[in-house]
Amino acid sequence: MKIGDIYTWERTFTKEEVLEFGRFSGDQGKHHVEPDENGRIMVQGLLTASIGTKIGGDLNYIAREMVYEFIRPVFIGDTITCEITIKNVEQSECFKTVELETVYRNQKGKEVIKGSSHGIIRN
Repeated sequence: MKIGDIYTWERTFTKEEVLEFGRFSGDQGKHHVEPDENGRIMVQGLLTASIGTKIGGDLNYIAREMVYEFIRPVFIGDTITCEITIKNVEQSECFKTVELETVYRNQKGKEVIKGSSHGIIRN
């Protein structure tokens, strides 16, 4: 792992996943359970942001802070790609301190979430 490394993961959420996330998170906002005038149901922001946790798990990354800016809505059927870039890595005796930058884009290439995180990876 070095500065500039990029990791990606892609996901398309289903209606069932959005409704289930609403049940266990408690986020039952009308826009997450009822179709809008175009027949779309909006995916919860934190469910969308969870795409990056797949990459974090692969890296054995333990987040200490995460900051997200939710730019535009994501709807069921949208394909979202999360791109994580390593911004800094510092080795200590027992772990690496890591800084990440994240960008989530929909299938049209438009940014839906931007964020940053810092945490550790144990040796």
